[in-house]
Order: sequence, then structure tokens, then C-alpha cells
Amino acid sequence: MQGPQVTVIGECVADAFPAGGLAAPGELALRVLPGGGPANTAVALGRLGTPVRFVGRLSDDTFGRLFRAQLTGSGVDLDDCPRAAEPSTLAVAELDEHGSAGWTFHAEGTADWQWTAAELAAVDLRGTSCVHGGSLTLVRAPGAAAVEEFLARAATGATVSLDPNVRPRLVPPAVYRERLARWCALADLLRISEEDLRTLRPGVTPEQICDEWHAAGVRLVVVTLGARGALVSLDGERAAVPGVRVRVVDTVAAGDSFTGGLLHHLGSAGLLGGRLDRLTLADAVAAATLGARVAALTCTVPGPNPPWADQLNTSAGTATP
Repeated sequence: MQGPQVTVIGECVADAFPAGGLAAPGELALRVLPGGGPANTAVALGRLGTPVRFVGRLSDDTFGRLFRAQLTGSGVDLDDCPRAAEPSTLAVAELDEHGSAGWTFHAEGTADWQWTAAELAAVDLRGTSCVHGGSLTLVRAPGAAAVEEFLARAATGATVSLDPNVRPRLVPPAVYRERLARWCALADLLRISEEDLRTLRPGVTPEQICDEWHAAGVRLVVVTLGARGALVSLDGERAAVPGVRVRVVDTVAAGDSFTGGLLHHLGSAGLLGGRLDRLTLADAVAAATLGARVAALTCTVPGPNPPWADQLNTSAGTATP
């Protein structure tokens, strides 16, 4: 594989789903799949064919080995992942009747949040056109400050993409609100779900949020709207991207996969690198259209399992990167 076009920094999380049919009386059976928002995005990029590197603190425990197998099997470079002494993060899912997941996290003292400035200073960003980060790694102490410093270093030469991926059960929404202005000043692209917006700013429309974040510095804001598709806003010029109709198994990792499709298209079009200065609204819509396709296909299978490139044209309509 050539050098990483996209570097993804963030957490890996063991996603545990109740498997009731396998449990004996008095037991709870869990099916554990490798997840974590940034890791899911890296997997999506690798499976679509984008040269991608994941930067994460991976434990050598059972879950850490599961993460490594998933990432390397999807074409993701792990050469810059420190081997962490701490255990992996675990999240237990509860799926509602629509396939949406609520999560209970077991995350105290786990590997993902222990970044040091020295560990991240060792990551060579030469040749990387885009750095994508987000989720809990941006807000969990003690490593969050080191991650922000890493993103600031990346912004001197690469496009910076962020996904806050709000987790109110683990981190108060006020923590995200306090940091969003800094993130918008760092980022060129910010992808967020409509649900996360309601959590952060209840009663404020996506259009208002887009305008606020443009004023704070981010050029491209993409608000994913579930089955309704996405709202794309480039410097205040906006367009709607329709959703793709599929039979939903669950929605786990749909947003992460959307981001993977979005970045894959931008990279394939030669638009990543720097401040997205050559990006047009038509380019952004095309990228989000692929993102919606990738997200929809992720919803047709259980758990965080983004599609491979050769699956894009095999079901639920067609899409072209």
C-alpha cells in the first residue's frame, strides 16, 4: 500500500450486543464486534480502497487482538499504534425497534484516553493529505489535550476532518459545547448527526448551526439526517442529499461509514489536502451522496461492518465513487 492518504486518530471500542438466543437461563450472552467511531471510519476507508492509517492506543488484551484483526483485514495501516498496557474500552448496546443503539460504556482507565504528547509527536504526517479525528478521544482526559495538539500540527499541511460523535451517557454535552469553537477553528470539514445536534443545541436548526460553525472557521459542514439523507453546507451554500432506502438491520456505525464514504470520494477526486480551497458545492454533494450509499449498506448488516468497494453496486441501487 502507498503512504497513507488519510490518517484517522481515535478509539477502538468492543461493541457488545445481547445475543438472547444463545443464553441459558440465568445467563446473558453477548456478541462482541470491533467498533469505535474513528476505527469504523478507518475500516470504511480501507475497504473502499483509500490508503489509510489508524493511530490508536491498542491493548494486547482479547479485544485489542480483535481490533487489530479487523483493521488490518480491512487494509488499514497500524504501524503508528502504540501497544498499550491498559485494557480496551467496552460498550454494551441496547437496540430499539428501529435498530438504533443506546450504549453503556465501560471506559474508566482504558487504553484509548491515555495519549501523551510524546507518543503523538512520533507520528510522521508527511504524505498525509487528511487527518480525521473525533468521538471520545477528543473529550476524555487525560489524552484529549494531546490529541488537539496533534490536530493543530496536522492542520499546517493537511485537511482536518472531525466528527464529535456525542456520547452524553459518558461525557456531559457541556464539555462538547465548550470545545466546539476550538474544533471549528481547527477543522476544514465537520460531520455531525442530527441527533447529536439536538443533544448539543436543542431548538436550534441545522442551518443555524452550520452558519455558526462556518463563522467559527470550518468550511464544510455535513449534517447526517438518518434515512432522510444529509444536509451539505459549504461556506453557507447548501444542498440536500437524499437517503438510500434499504432494509435496516441496525444503524450501528452508519455515521462513521458515511464519513468514510465522504472522505473516500474527496480523496479520489484529489480534493483533500490543505483547506479544501478547490472544493465546490457540487463536489461536496457528490461526496455526501457516496457517503449516504456507504452508510445505507452498513445498515443492512449487523453491527459496525462497512461495505467493501465491490459491494457498492450489488444491492439497494447503485452508487459510483
